[in-house]
Amino acid sequence: MRLGIFAKIFPGSEPAVVLDGVRAAGFSAAQYNFACSGLPSMPEAVSPEVAAAIAQASAKSGVSICAVSGTYNMAHPDPNVRADGLRRLEVIASSCAPIGTDIITLCTGTRDPEDQWRHHPDNGSREGWRDMVAEMEKAAAIAERHGIRLGIEPELANIVSSAPLARRLLDEIGGDRLVIVLDPANLFEVANIPEQHRLIDEAVDLLAPDIAMGHAKDRNADGSFATAGKGVIDFPHYIARLRSSGFDGDLVAHGLDAGEAPEVATFLRDLL
Repeated sequence: MRLGIFAKIFPGSEPAVVLDGVRAAGFSAAQYNFACSGLPSMPEAVSPEVAAAIAQASAKSGVSICAVSGTYNMAHPDPNVRADGLRRLEVIASSCAPIGTDIITLCTGTRDPEDQWRHHPDNGSREGWRDMVAEMEKAAAIAERHGIRLGIEPELANIVSSAPLARRLLDEIGGDRLVIVLDPANLFEVANIPEQHRLIDEAVDLLAPDIAMGHAKDRNADGSFATAGKGVIDFPHYIARLRSSGFDGDLVAHGLDAGEAPEVATFLRDLL
């Protein structure tokens, strides 16, 4: 496994500055965000010059771009909001080859009209699932056109809130354009060690052939998010299960400050 981190954790709006920070902190890969180029995370356009600057910074720093964020609310109740997100997703997809990546990370969204990370009671509705799947089918067609993959992860506040629902989505969409980003901290809020192990094991067993990336953030005992290694998640078990499944992709840290990054790199590297 290769050790990566969210590029947006590091300050700056120049890719060379940001990726040099990634390398200095001890990471060899980055999940990029166009905010690191001074653009919105979901930009209206990405010029050839912007894409070239990212690729040049990656080559000079030795930090690979393992993915780029393309997150928008794919289950928003307003179809016009979804259409705008899809249009911006294609902008990002067209920039993937020039910047040197083939994965865009997404979320499956929520029915909450204001916050794409907030649970809504209609997330379990038939209409919510229908709208999200229809949006994902359009996104998969974009991925097919541009020769990329779309990385989704089970997240408690989203329509796909569990590993079984992620498996259902993969099976409904079919093809090879959807892959999984697995983050143990998004499988539960509060869970003892046996329940953690059960949920992690279930996720790996159901999704192993399609896991393209691992994420690494932690949970405190009260369910709030924590920096990897500072909370209650059994990371040795998580990484051992990824390894035993044959996963050899990028393990990407997030949910931390730039000042914590070197310590997290050491913690994860020791486990790897």
